[in-house]
Amino acid sequence: MARAQTRFVCQQCGASFPKWAGRCESCGGWNTLVEEEARAASTRGTGGGKARKVDFADLSGVGQSLQRRVSGITEFDRVAGGGLVPGSALLIGGDPGIGKSTLLLQAAAALSTGRQGAPAVSTVYISGEESIDQVRLRALRLGVAQAPVQLATATAVRDIAATLDRRDAPQVVVIDSIQTLHLDTLDSAPGTVSQVRGSAHELIRLAKERGFTLLLVGHVTKEGMIAGPRVLEHMVDTVLYFEGDRGHQFRILRAVKNRFGPTDEIGVFEMTDSGLAEVPNPSALFLAERRGEVAGSAVFAGMEGTRPVLVEIQALVAPSPPGTPRRAVIGWDGNRLAMILAVLDARCGLSIGANDVYLNVAGGLRIGEPAADLAVAAALISASSQAPVPADTVIFGEIGLSGEVRPVTQAEARLKEAGKLGFAGAWMPRRGAKSGRAGDGGLTAIREIAHLGDLLARFDLAPGRAAPRRALPR
Repeated sequence: MARAQTRFVCQQCGASFPKWAGRCESCGGWNTLVEEEARAASTRGTGGGKARKVDFADLSGVGQSLQRRVSGITEFDRVAGGGLVPGSALLIGGDPGIGKSTLLLQAAAALSTGRQGAPAVSTVYISGEESIDQVRLRALRLGVAQAPVQLATATAVRDIAATLDRRDAPQVVVIDSIQTLHLDTLDSAPGTVSQVRGSAHELIRLAKERGFTLLLVGHVTKEGMIAGPRVLEHMVDTVLYFEGDRGHQFRILRAVKNRFGPTDEIGVFEMTDSGLAEVPNPSALFLAERRGEVAGSAVFAGMEGTRPVLVEIQALVAPSPPGTPRRAVIGWDGNRLAMILAVLDARCGLSIGANDVYLNVAGGLRIGEPAADLAVAAALISASSQAPVPADTVIFGEIGLSGEVRPVTQAEARLKEAGKLGFAGAWMPRRGAKSGRAGDGGLTAIREIAHLGDLLARFDLAPGRAAPRRALPR
């Protein structure tokens, strides 16, 4: 009997090698090669395929069957692009215990019952990690036990495909999770690259043929990326990440890929005893615990997709012991913090970089846009000089390497959101003559800052002069 051929497959990138090595030559990952049995090559010739007629259509014919399926959960529908597209596949990833299964069970219940005037959608929830009774207990805790959601526990892809491959297939199918499924045609263990890729391919193909929406739950690695090969993210239509810190009650659902909608939208939820609750106004919630005029605190007016969000940026500058100063950043890019510290030192003469610097975005939100540069700089200067930023002022603007403050997009929407929450002033980049004052959002104290020297003047500091420090109590 011939010996079965084996290969070693990287569990991060999917590259295959004939022998084991400690480091993957393709992606550079250490200890990621796992032995798998190679599949026998097909002996079928290229001429044995069945000829099929290919029908062509123009772009103008969009059928009524492709109307989005709205769940009624506004934050979930917003991130999905306005609803679920028939025949699409969505991948939801997140840390263990962050609330992925909770969110999808609530969404399945909302789809099956129909909320806010949306039509009811037949929904199936297939779990490979929990039993039916365990799913029912969670549904009872969430208050959705009466929803007409069909439940099943299965891990064999062939059984799942045979059940769903029918004319009256459900309209929405939830798989929790893709790492627990396996194909009997593959000899590798569930969760490996071959199994994840093969299982997802079979389910996505069936979803395209039958027109149901497929929701897949994906595990994440310790680096926060979805486990398995990156080809899995290329196979699906939408990739959503569920973010949040267990120390905070907020949860952020962020779209990083969406073929049917924007890729910069977020949905904000609050974790409660009865599940995830929507947060229609996240700015007010993020600023709820904010104190008055405190040194080292600045309010940033940011944009998350089409929604303006106001968050508090906190900075702390402390004397550093001999050695390398410490940098601790939560919710922002550490490299960009180093750049701002260098610009303040080189262009303004503020030697903050010699101290320990701690930066935190309150509420657990992660900011990625450069418009937060000016707010971070204001928080750093405020923490170093012990001069607080006015409590009724929002700040936004991008900082260049020469110290200039560059304009950012959607300034009017940021100012309008600040005016709704009762802010009276703003520190922002200089606007052109065409913009005028029509988009001030009701703010009366708007100060345009063209250079970091103008920002220092707001703290009664001159460029080139070190910020005075208050003596720390012994």
